[in-house]
Amino acid sequence: MRKRIVITGGHHNSALVVAEKLREKGYEIIWFGHKFTMWGDKNVGAEYREVTKAGFKFIEIKAGKFYRTYHPLKLLRLPLGFMQSFYYLLQFRPKLILSFGGYLAVPVVISGWFLRIPSMTHEQTVVYGLANRLIGHFAKKIFVSWEASLKHFPAQKVVFTGLPLRPEIFSDKKGKFDFKNSLPTIYITGGKQGSHAINQAIEEALPNLLKEFNLIHACGRSTVFDDLNDLTRIKRKLMRELRQRYLLQDYFTRQEVGSVLAVADLVVSRAGAHTTYEVAALGKPTIFIPIPWSDQDEQLKNAQLLVEAGIAEILPQNQLNGKNLYRLVKSMTENLEKYQKAASKARSLIKLKATEKIVKEIDDFLR
Repeated sequence: MRKRIVITGGHHNSALVVAEKLREKGYEIIWFGHKFTMWGDKNVGAEYREVTKAGFKFIEIKAGKFYRTYHPLKLLRLPLGFMQSFYYLLQFRPKLILSFGGYLAVPVVISGWFLRIPSMTHEQTVVYGLANRLIGHFAKKIFVSWEASLKHFPAQKVVFTGLPLRPEIFSDKKGKFDFKNSLPTIYITGGKQGSHAINQAIEEALPNLLKEFNLIHACGRSTVFDDLNDLTRIKRKLMRELRQRYLLQDYFTRQEVGSVLAVADLVVSRAGAHTTYEVAALGKPTIFIPIPWSDQDEQLKNAQLLVEAGIAEILPQNQLNGKNLYRLVKSMTENLEKYQKAASKARSLIKLKATEKIVKEIDDFLR
C-alpha cells in the first residue's frame, strides 16, 4: 500500500511542485485546500483549478482566519475548520501532513497532532507568518526559503531548502505572448486572486502605458470586484493598434507563465513569496507593490531583499495611482540595463534544488 500524505496551506504553486515529485516516488497525495480564493467569491480559485487539473484528490476545508477577522460568519469558520480537518484526517489517516503555511493549515496540523499524525511545514517568506509561528510548535521539520529565516526557528527543526520553483518558469518559448513590435513588454500580476488596487491603477494609466509598452495583465477573476469584465469592456473600446498591445487574462497557468516571463522586460507585482523568488531566479527587473496589511509586513521585507540586490523598486500602495505607476515603469524601462546587471546578485539569494531537498527529508523521515 502506498504511503499517504496530506498537503495543505496557502501557497499552492510550490506545494504542487512538491506534490508531483512525491507522486512520482509512489506516494498518494490528498490535498486539503481552498476552493474559492475570497470570501463571497463565486468563481473557483486558481488553487482548486490547478490542483484538480493535476489529478490530485481535493478536499475543501472551510477554515477561518484567527486574526483580523471581525465578521461573525467568518469567525464561525474557526471551529468548522477544526471539525472538518479532524474528520477528514480520521477518514484518510495519512502518514504525514505537509503544510505550506497560511491560516488553512493551522487546524489541519493541530488536528493531526491530536491524532498523532506528524507534520512538516514550509515557510515561504523572509519573516515567519503567524500561521507558521503556531504550526512550528507542532511540526517535526520546518523548511525555509531564505537563509535569513533560519534564525526564527529552533535549530534542531529548521532546514534551509529554498522555495520549490515551477520548472515552467524557465521556459523560453514565447508563443502567443510574442508581440510583433519592438516595444518593451510589461507583465502585471496581482497574484493568484489578482489585486483590485493594482487593476485600478492600470486602468487609470492604460492610455499612457499602451502608447509606449506592450502589456500582459493577469487581473484575477473575482466576482466581488469584477475587474476582468470592467477591463475587458475598456479594452474593446481601444483603437485596434492599442488593443493588440494589451493581453488581458484572469490568470496565467503553469503552462503559460514561463512564456509570459520570457517576453517580459519588466514585472509589476505584489511581493508574495512565489513571485519574489521567481523573479530573483530569473533576474527580472520588478516593481513591487507590497500588500500593506500582510503579517509582519512580510511582503515589504520580501521586496526589500530584491531592492537591496539591485533588480527591484518598491511602490507603496498608499502612493499607488496611475500617474505614479506610469512614471516608475517609464523610469525603470529607460534604465533596464542597470537592473539587468544585478541579476546574478539576485540569483545568488536563492536555491534551485528545493523540491529535491524537501522530498529527501520526507523520504528519510518516513523510512
